Amino acid sequence: MAVDELDTRILRLLLEQPRTSVREYARILGVARGTLQARLDRLERDGVITGTGPSLSPAALGHPVLAFVHIEVTQGHLDDVGDALAAVPEIVEAFSITGGGDLLTRVVARDNAHLEDVIQKLISLPGVVRTRTEVGLRERVPYRLLPLVDSVGRAARK
Repeated sequence: MAVDELDTRILRLLLEQPRTSVREYARILGVARGTLQARLDRLERDGVITGTGPSLSPAALGHPVLAFVHIEVTQGHLDDVGDALAAVPEIVEAFSITGGGDLLTRVVARDNAHLEDVIQKLISLPGVVRTRTEVGLRERVPYRLLPLVDSVGRAARK
């Protein structure tokens, strides 16, 4: 899907001012409300905009420990293990990967003992061969998309 300069201006505004109304976005951008709504609908339909909910902090929810757990899976059991991971509330993301392991999960925990309990739960899942855990110490670059949106916008202007 092609994203043009107006789309990137809309996306930037959504990221910078997520609680603003569609009417106010249209005013700021100098476009008709109908035009803006049509663009938003297309960006959602095309999968560019994937959600509108708040960003939550696991640490503020009592889970300040962050770990990345690599999981090696018995051949032919990737889907089964992936489905089982969805039932573990401390897993906030999971990806199929290449390289050392088959899955990479982002896990949050209350403390190191709780993290160990979660890892033991993962090891006991049918199809899991082994895990390797790396604990995150400090976030150096928070999840962000604004620099990417700006880059796409610059490319759209050329």
